[in-house]
Parts: sequence; structure tokens; C-alpha cells
Amino acid sequence: MAKEVKRQDGNAVEWTMSPTALHVTIVSPEQTLYEGTVESIIVPGEKGRFEVLKGHAPIISSLTAGSVVCAGSNPFELEIKGGFVEVAHNWVSLCVEE
Repeated sequence: MAKEVKRQDGNAVEWTMSPTALHVTIVSPEQTLYEGTVESIIVPGEKGRFEVLKGHAPIISSLTAGSVVCAGSNPFELEIKGGFVEVAHNWVSLCVEE
């Protein structure tokens, strides 16, 4: 499903959204570590751990050392040294150091 969003300059931008799933991609400089759909993901943010659920507001945050925990039908957990996370339109992208 696509959603058209009006920018402040009046131009339209089309975003692809998934209304029923939260899509997660976790990459390191060497490889893709995880890619799939989850119910939630908990990450170690710079100002504390936070959870991302479907419909989360867009955010970009740096990550500190700690655990990334994906919950759902195929749970996944990963210890990281740091990195960054971006959340937008039910897509979560992490670039991390293991």
C-alpha cells in the first residue's frame, strides 16, 4: 500500500507502507545481520533503551553498547557496541558495530 504525503513545499512524495508489519533491517559494515518483520524492536538509545512498535513516529538516534531485541514469530537478539537507528513509516534500519 502506498501513501501520498504532502511536503511543506507543496510537492507530493509517495511512501510505501506496510499496515500490518514492522520491517527491520540490521546491517554491519561487513554484512546484513537480520532482515524481517517483527512485532517490536528494543534498542539501546543514547538517552536510554526504547521500544519501536508499528506506527512509531519517525526518529533517528545514535545507539550505545547493549542488546537489540526483536520480538515476534522469529525472535532475534544481538549484542552491539554502538551504531545508528532510523525509523520511518514502519521501516526500521539499524547500522551497528558488533
